[in-house]
Amino acid sequence: MDINALFTDEGLRAFTATVRDQHVRDAQQYGQIADIVRSRLEQTPIDGDRWMAKRLRAWKVARQLRAMQKASTEAAAKAEALYATYVNEVLELPQRRAVAEAKRLERKQGRQAAVGAAVAGSLNRTVTALNTPQEQPGGTVPQARPAEFVAPDNPWQQWPMAAGGERPTSTINDYFPKGDGK
Repeated sequence: MDINALFTDEGLRAFTATVRDQHVRDAQQYGQIADIVRSRLEQTPIDGDRWMAKRLRAWKVARQLRAMQKASTEAAAKAEALYATYVNEVLELPQRRAVAEAKRLERKQGRQAAVGAAVAGSLNRTVTALNTPQEQPGGTVPQARPAEFVAPDNPWQQWPMAAGGERPTSTINDYFPKGDGK
């Protein structure tokens, strides 16, 4: 037997099929022999037997053959389990790991996008609040704006501009310089 063949799918499948078939045949033979032995011993008296001695003796002997039958049946099942475990733990493992990593990355990107959207929304609400004139409570004198922010010919210049800006501030990016996105 080539030991390297056991480390391939076809080689291990052939080995486990051979072992399984052998154990299944053995289990069938043990069961048949147990039936024959039990029947024959129940019909064969030995001098000095009491009322149930033949049946008890036949059951004790056949019980050992039934244990052999059970062990062979379990060995056949273990051969199939060996192949299934090898396929699950060795052959399919790289593919399962790749799928799990893809799902993990997808969840991470989804979380990052959700956090980014929440931060952007919060910052946009902050900009809106900063750009909205506050209403004066009743009975107070309104505060005049500094002269550098008031231009009667252009209504957009009534509001503070970002450094070097030619348009009114509309997002938080006008207040903070753009970075590398981290």
